[in-house]
Amino acid sequence: MLLVTRPQPQADEWVAALQAAGVAAQALPLLRIEPASDPAAVAAWAAIAAHRLLVFVSPGCVQSFFALRPAGVAWPERTLAGATGPGTSRALREAGVPAPAIVEPASESEQFDSEALWQRLDARDWQGQRVLVVRGDGGRDWLADRLRERGADVAFVQAYRRTLPMLDAAQRALLAAALAAPANHCWLFSSSQAVEHLCALAPQTDWSSARAAATHPRIAETLRTRGFGTVWSVRPTVDAVVALWKRSIQSTLPAPNQRR
Repeated sequence: MLLVTRPQPQADEWVAALQAAGVAAQALPLLRIEPASDPAAVAAWAAIAAHRLLVFVSPGCVQSFFALRPAGVAWPERTLAGATGPGTSRALREAGVPAPAIVEPASESEQFDSEALWQRLDARDWQGQRVLVVRGDGGRDWLADRLRERGADVAFVQAYRRTLPMLDAAQRALLAAALAAPANHCWLFSSSQAVEHLCALAPQTDWSSARAAATHPRIAETLRTRGFGTVWSVRPTVDAVVALWKRSIQSTLPAPNQRR
């Protein structure tokens, strides 16, 4: 069983796509996205046309920020929307941002992150341009630093908070099953914070028999630091996860009659 730890509704979307491809997957979200009460995020809509670029770091970030959009405000023609990956790009399109305004990493990028997005932004002139980074509580400043080095005026707003979810009865049962029989399960992580939340939910657990797939090297390093016995790295796409499942994970699961 592959346990998808993304926040909702992304977790269910991934599970549906993975199951359609033949992967035994279930959702066990280890992040909860909550709207933030940052007045700057509300005020940003009044001055959005003055910005050359808004950067969005996740689908949840897009959904939280656009929930604050005043009625009748359209996306400005000259303003770009930077997305760190395809899920964020899809959320921007669904929110009404025109496709030509969206800048995203190349589809063949090994990772979908700030570094991959910068490869698409690097060639532009940022001198004197205003940039707004829309994100959650905290985050890396790497992309903002690159833009500032090129003369951009960069500011941040917080659109959401990432919190530890309250597990329902079915989710608690799934967690207990995974802890009791680690050989029958594999975790899929797209966030280091989700790893920390899992460790907080099961603080006395020995993770040396646990297996996990990580969609970024930083997440893989967090898993190894936390003592996970087997860690695979995988591109953050459904196709890549399906390939990893068929190539490496499925063959390591016990046969059905051996599972407990």
